[in-house]
Amino acid sequence: EVQLVQSGAELRNPGASVKVYCKALGYIFTSYYIDWVRQAPGQGLEWMGRIDPENNGTKYARNFQDRVTFATDTSTKTAYVELTSLRMEDTAVYYCATRDNGGDYWGRGTQVTVSV
Repeated sequence: EVQLVQSGAELRNPGASVKVYCKALGYIFTSYYIDWVRQAPGQGLEWMGRIDPENNGTKYARNFQDRVTFATDTSTKTAYVELTSLRMEDTAVYYCATRDNGGDYWGRGTQVTVSV
């Protein structure tokens, strides 16, 4: 069974950085991309980009090119996203997702709150 298990909620001050982790279970980690998506309060889903765990190739959405880094650790089958220079408007639930021949799979989301 494919599962994406995400790390717990984070609280940060503006200007700080945060990493959100996503551990893949139940499939070959390097077989499929990991997408990162976020949803701010009252807003729709916003695609941040994706990473290919096989070669760490990345694609970033235009809005995230300067403050976001994706990475993977194949030894632990874990992907993470790091967001730097946090702003209040980065407060959101952050999701990892993947897709295989059987469908789409999402983590449960990680709440990141940026507050003074």
